[in-house]
Amino acid sequence: MPKYASELLLLFDIDGTLIRRAGPHHRQALSDAVRTVTGYETTTDGIPVHGMLDPDILAEMLRRAGATEELIANAMPAIREEAQRVYEAICPNLKGRVCPGVKQLLQQLRCNRVPCVLVTGNLARIAWKKLASAGLGRYFAFGSFAGTAHTRTALARNAIRMARRKGLVNGGTEIWLIGDAPQDILAARANGIRCIAVHTGVSEPRDLGRLRPTLLVKDLTQVWRKNLGPRIHANAREY
Repeated sequence: MPKYASELLLLFDIDGTLIRRAGPHHRQALSDAVRTVTGYETTTDGIPVHGMLDPDILAEMLRRAGATEELIANAMPAIREEAQRVYEAICPNLKGRVCPGVKQLLQQLRCNRVPCVLVTGNLARIAWKKLASAGLGRYFAFGSFAGTAHTRTALARNAIRMARRKGLVNGGTEIWLIGDAPQDILAARANGIRCIAVHTGVSEPRDLGRLRPTLLVKDLTQVWRKNLGPRIHANAREY
């Protein structure tokens, strides 16, 4: 019986892509962590957090509260750790917050042995807690998280490097980044990979379309049947 190897690797954002309207708990964890570690009262109000990395959000919260750059740098490791601890304690049940088509797509990808990887601005334990609460964690091999790189482009590049080291990528592999923010499209382009932009987040379709992603969709409901499924059958190779 011949065996077939997938020629696809999928990189997924979380917020607005896999899960939406997850509640205020993530922001609360950031604010609570800053207060516990530094004593500063901060908020994410007025900060364009969509597409930002958690450490950048934390740093901006502190700057707006009057903290010095030295204090921010010195306190950030402890703040990151505390934010993750708080979020793990207060994360709600997110099974009802999964974006349309996500579960079905992930199931199809798993059945066809297509590896899925996280590329997210969330800190690692926050990301995994969200996915566990949403019932999605088992679909992902590993992730590239905030705190391991300074930009979303670098996070995607790190994910690709890790996939290559793990033997998930070969010379003919098609790599797609799936996200809901302009930063996701730019990160894909900078890494020379394809991008599916989905407008299940807060970005307007016209703003995503201006950046010319490989594919722009309302949600992920038809992505397997119309796009990725046909590709995997066309690109599968016998080994």
